[in-house]
Amino acid sequence: MTINALAVSVLATTIITACTAASHGRYTERWSNGGELDTLRLSNGFSLRYLRVGDGPPLVLLHTIRTQLDYFEKLVPALRARYRVYMIDLPGHGQSSILDTEYTEHLFRESVGELITKLDLRGVTLVGESIGAVLALTVAAKLPDRIARVVAINPYDYGDRFGGGIRNGSASWILGVFHVFPIETRAILAKVIESGFHDRSRLDGSFLDELFATGKRPGYRRMEYSLFANWRSWLDARSLYPLVKAPVTLVYSSNDWSTIDDRRRTQSALRVAAPTTLEDAGHFASLEHPDAVLRAIVE
Repeated sequence: MTINALAVSVLATTIITACTAASHGRYTERWSNGGELDTLRLSNGFSLRYLRVGDGPPLVLLHTIRTQLDYFEKLVPALRARYRVYMIDLPGHGQSSILDTEYTEHLFRESVGELITKLDLRGVTLVGESIGAVLALTVAAKLPDRIARVVAINPYDYGDRFGGGIRNGSASWILGVFHVFPIETRAILAKVIESGFHDRSRLDGSFLDELFATGKRPGYRRMEYSLFANWRSWLDARSLYPLVKAPVTLVYSSNDWSTIDDRRRTQSALRVAAPTTLEDAGHFASLEHPDAVLRAIVE
């Protein structure tokens, strides 16, 4: 990015910040259709927001990098008829609290594990996408008596520089700029999220607006920077994969940011059969092809 372009971006950020209010979670209320929203205080000081809908055996959904529990809104109508579904805003994300700490895989894993334990969930189907997929696997490794099955979609356990696997996509240059100048406009956020789509027209503008508004919460930018800066912790988490005892369904989109070698390494560590492939989908599969993701979970 040239100096002039960067100056324009900074100016746009200033203007947009002045006219865009931070999200307070009302987006969730518009689609949750009677679901119960609650928060849970953890021993590490975080309060996690979660949404509970439906009846049946427990199923926990863990969202992707830079999103929130609303990421799964298109899956809920079908899942709530089969499961008691729990969707979590991961630490620092959505409407969960933002603390001045390092946002590592270990922090996320311990937080999700404590929530599952405090809610006394057992026989859990644990479904995660992106960083959520890594967490589904590592939490299952640490809580074998509570997790019955894991569905890991596009696990974010690869990369070789700041930001990790997202640098494999077309938004790599944006992460390079963010590393030096941690700013974010709606246009920049759109480019990053779109880089995880096969068909960019399937990105819902209202959902993107909510993500951008959430990013206006005090402390969010520092949290986001810390998450990208601690990318190695998601690679290190692979050491826990061989400890997973629950059956694992491994799913990759045909156009995920991961390489063939990345996928084979994860498959080998988990000792599972060939992954399920979601055709014509990118990294954010639950937004782009929710029906295909539902089939991977239910079937």
